[in-house]
Amino acid sequence: MQELRLKSPDDIERIREAGRIISQIYSSLYDMQLEGLSTLEIDRFVEEMIRKKNARASFKTVKNYGHATCISINDEIVHGIPSKKRIIRKGDIVKIDIGVARNGYFADRCDSFAVEPVPAGAQKLLRVTQESLRRAIAVCRPGNRLGDIGSAIQRCAERQGFSVVRDLTGHGVGFAVHELPTVLHYGKRGTGSPLLAGMVIAIEPMINAGGPEIVARGDGWTIATADGALSAQFEHTVAITPEGPRVLTG
Repeated sequence: MQELRLKSPDDIERIREAGRIISQIYSSLYDMQLEGLSTLEIDRFVEEMIRKKNARASFKTVKNYGHATCISINDEIVHGIPSKKRIIRKGDIVKIDIGVARNGYFADRCDSFAVEPVPAGAQKLLRVTQESLRRAIAVCRPGNRLGDIGSAIQRCAERQGFSVVRDLTGHGVGFAVHELPTVLHYGKRGTGSPLLAGMVIAIEPMINAGGPEIVARGDGWTIATADGALSAQFEHTVAITPEGPRVLTG
């Protein structure tokens, strides 16, 4: 049975090393022209950067998954499989999810990219999703609870007319790709397990322009919105320390 494993200050520094590689990759991605690229080309670019940093793509440690990234477009929420047939076009919302392992320590991040021009509603969805993550990180302090994280996300999203995906969650990370605790992106303040110094969690709100319902695509991995509405996601790996939250993938 899996148990919650707290991280020492040294562990957190080593997770930060993996997170710093991810941050550097995103800096390169933001400088790239994504339009016209296939999702497989982006995946190969990311994997090559990971290799050059003497690290490995942690998603390849997941059973039956063979890529360095998950890349999901528009109504796809998560787990889109990179493909040479998926070409990025103007107006797309592209979610690029990257995991890195270095010296046995894991970090995880996802950003959503707008391939301009995108409609005002899509721009608002991205802003609100990013803000919901920021508010969730702000409550990651010892003495608060997991429900405070979910509440911060839910309140931010729903007040702007969006919905929170409830069937997919965040998670602990650091010694493996996925660990305890499970991090819900909705909830009530003051509920759930307490946040403890030494926890390292991946907070990854998935916010939909339509309803929260999801559907699995036939490839066995991709999850999309049931109503075909746009979805956005931002994710960071966050350490809970006595001094407060520390973003390890920023």
